[in-house]
Amino acid sequence: MTLDDVLTSLFPTGHQVQRGPAGTLHGLAKVEGHGKVTVVGIVGGTPLGVDAAILLAGHVLAAVEASDRAPIVFLADTSSQNMARRDELLGLNEYLAHLTKSLALAAAHGHRTVSLLFGHAAAGAFIAAALSSQSLVALPGAAPSVMDIPSISRVTKLPLEQLERLAKSTPIFAPGVAPLFAIGAVTQTWAADQPFAPRLADLLRQPVPTSDLRDQIGLERKGRRLAQTIAARVAAEAAAHA
Repeated sequence: MTLDDVLTSLFPTGHQVQRGPAGTLHGLAKVEGHGKVTVVGIVGGTPLGVDAAILLAGHVLAAVEASDRAPIVFLADTSSQNMARRDELLGLNEYLAHLTKSLALAAAHGHRTVSLLFGHAAAGAFIAAALSSQSLVALPGAAPSVMDIPSISRVTKLPLEQLERLAKSTPIFAPGVAPLFAIGAVTQTWAADQPFAPRLADLLRQPVPTSDLRDQIGLERKGRRLAQTIAARVAAEAAAHA
């Protein structure tokens, strides 16, 4: 889907979303039953670098300062973090962390945060632009990954063939919408045969959990069979020694 397709389907009554520097988006729109929403994003397959990250974090923080608790919708179509020497020397990891913490701050101040992925997103860009929201929706064309299998092979030193076999039965190793849905990272998947606007309105109406339930969701979807048990045990042990 193109950006115009996504915006038209999400906001059929119109919007004031504009393109900014470094592939960014920023503006306002209305969702029936919820009123104003803040829209930010990085699109066009643009790598997420320091310039875009600081701009997007600024837009999110400005929404928090407005004190209206309007939902924040993050549109994502980004290849990966920007693997350029300049960005690395400037501390790209800290810029991505700043964006992530800005979205967490918005959620803590009562803003419902939703990321809509309609293109690629990988590695640090996927974490900062998609996983950092309370809900992640995969639209047609979404192609998410934390790390592709060849990269996992280089890092773990495990043979590529072994990892490819594991990916068929263990979603945690596999990129793509289906595996990430199975482990609870992707909240919902939307097809193109129905308008997005009512589905966004419905998602915004749903109560927000008081804690991160992705381990529980992953267990229910049979994508993460041990995460919830281990997390609960760690929490219990920590409470026992508090």
